Amino acid sequence: MRIPIKEVTPQTGQAEVIGWVHEVRDLGGLTFFLIRDRTGILQVTIPKKKVEEEVLATVREVSKESLVRVRGSVKAIEKAPGGRELVPESFELLARSESPLPLDVVEKVPADLDTRLDARFLDARRPRVTAIFQIRSAVTRTVYDYLFTRDFVNITTPKVVAAATEGGTELFPIAYFEKEAFLNQSPQLYKQMMMAAGFEKVFEIGPIFRAEEHNTTKHLNEATSIDIEVSFVDHRDVMQLLEDLIVHIYRTVQDQCASPLEILEIGELAIPHTPFERLPYPDAIEMAASATGETISYGDDIGTVAEKAIGERIGSHYFITDWPTAIKPYYAMPCDDDPSVCKAFDLMHPRMELSSGAARVHQHDLLVSQIRAKGLSPENFEFYLAPFRYGMPPHAGWGLGAERLIMTMLGLGNIRESVLFPRDRHRLTP
Repeated sequence: MRIPIKEVTPQTGQAEVIGWVHEVRDLGGLTFFLIRDRTGILQVTIPKKKVEEEVLATVREVSKESLVRVRGSVKAIEKAPGGRELVPESFELLARSESPLPLDVVEKVPADLDTRLDARFLDARRPRVTAIFQIRSAVTRTVYDYLFTRDFVNITTPKVVAAATEGGTELFPIAYFEKEAFLNQSPQLYKQMMMAAGFEKVFEIGPIFRAEEHNTTKHLNEATSIDIEVSFVDHRDVMQLLEDLIVHIYRTVQDQCASPLEILEIGELAIPHTPFERLPYPDAIEMAASATGETISYGDDIGTVAEKAIGERIGSHYFITDWPTAIKPYYAMPCDDDPSVCKAFDLMHPRMELSSGAARVHQHDLLVSQIRAKGLSPENFEFYLAPFRYGMPPHAGWGLGAERLIMTMLGLGNIRESVLFPRDRHRLTP
């Protein structure tokens, strides 16, 4: 029976492993194979005068990245990876790899990101890439566990929709029989509708689509959003939940992902300091203007240069609060004492925005008024507005970008490294 490589020890005695040929070294009388599976690397040592001719014949046919099955005895050897080696009694070639390879899995010859993504199946064999997605999987599991233990209900919302979440032109139109339809920008409208259903606490981890013609290291056209919505709370409550979740994710990854972090040469994650600073929007634009020398007027959005300047000043995760109502979506609740300011927030990493959220408008007439104020037609949102006529509770929520969270946590240079098959304005395959 196959044993994962990380479980192979000298105490194992006899073992069978299946993996890819990572490296081959032929020293004449000895041939060394490094065999790799997703759990680690094992040295297979073949003394040519002491193994069967059938084994030697197979070995001669093996190329790098071929898939092999090896059975034999495990011995302790200090210089081998993991302090053990396997001497084969049988060596079977399961699937031969063509040569030359599209890229070097051992990473002795660097490959640019486009080359790596074109051959992603092979790129993902690299231990560093495997480590990223082991950590991403751990993050997803951590989010599920964290929210389930807090009585959240996991929901699934449609990705083919009839209306934009926030209006605008950043939509992917699709052919949907005789109707106009789009890929959904966000589960926002649907998770709010579930507040009217009395679910009280919901979350979803799923794809979102933005037809933004960006070509940067931090934008994707298909991304994964971690979304929550909670009834009978205000924006401060969900901000605290978000802060607590971020810190919990960092600590869990630090505690449970020692091997992937070691492969990525990350000794210790920079666990965010709490509480996160709450920076009002007027102070944020003043700080950015002071640092950059640019003129940033009240009501302007905070762009990449300004974000970077603020992040360098603060140096850790922080919230931007008290946004002008005019530049936030129609569903953001205006403040009671000053409706020109709304109860919206953005969670920022020093490198970029990670999340945005708000207390939501739950009064039907106010919501209709705000939709109109954005130049949109309430008639296009009737399916969304209907629940607000029948006892919609106060509620708040946020959406958190999974790829940006992984990118900033692990210090990756490009967001495409944090998703297996990225979709941007130029890439539709593989």
